[in-house]
Amino acid sequence: MNRMKYFKLLLLIVPVMFFACSKGGDSSSTTTPTPTPTPTPTEAALTFKVEIDAKEIDYSSIVAALAATQAINVNVTSTLPKDGVTITVNVNKNLDNTLVYGNGGVASSTAATNAVSIANLTSGVLCTATVVVSSKTTSTNLVSKTFQIARK
Repeated sequence: MNRMKYFKLLLLIVPVMFFACSKGGDSSSTTTPTPTPTPTPTEAALTFKVEIDAKEIDYSSIVAALAATQAINVNVTSTLPKDGVTITVNVNKNLDNTLVYGNGGVASSTAATNAVSIANLTSGVLCTATVVVSSKTTSTNLVSKTFQIARK
């Protein structure tokens, strides 16, 4: 029977010891602050210019090509995206909108200056050239410019 008394006494003392050692009632709370998430950098809006012989073309005038092929430079003037850009050049006849030249957007570049040769220009045929520069990183970051071109 003695053992039973000690066992009952032990059952009463052990819970009291646990409650006495608890942390409850602490007035200073130390909460770990939530770290501020790192903002995702946004890509600069693309800007470019089209040049012939190191001069920007007048987009409202007709560019006079002296041969069946006209060299142009597409110069990206904004900060280049980290994965580069795709440059698409399409030239269509004004008369019936048929494609005269198209590079299919295969000109990918991480350079600011990009040479493109517009081919298949026919004498006396007025065409409209459309140059589109699009980011390879952000599909919605693109800009286009159009100008008219004709071979003399």
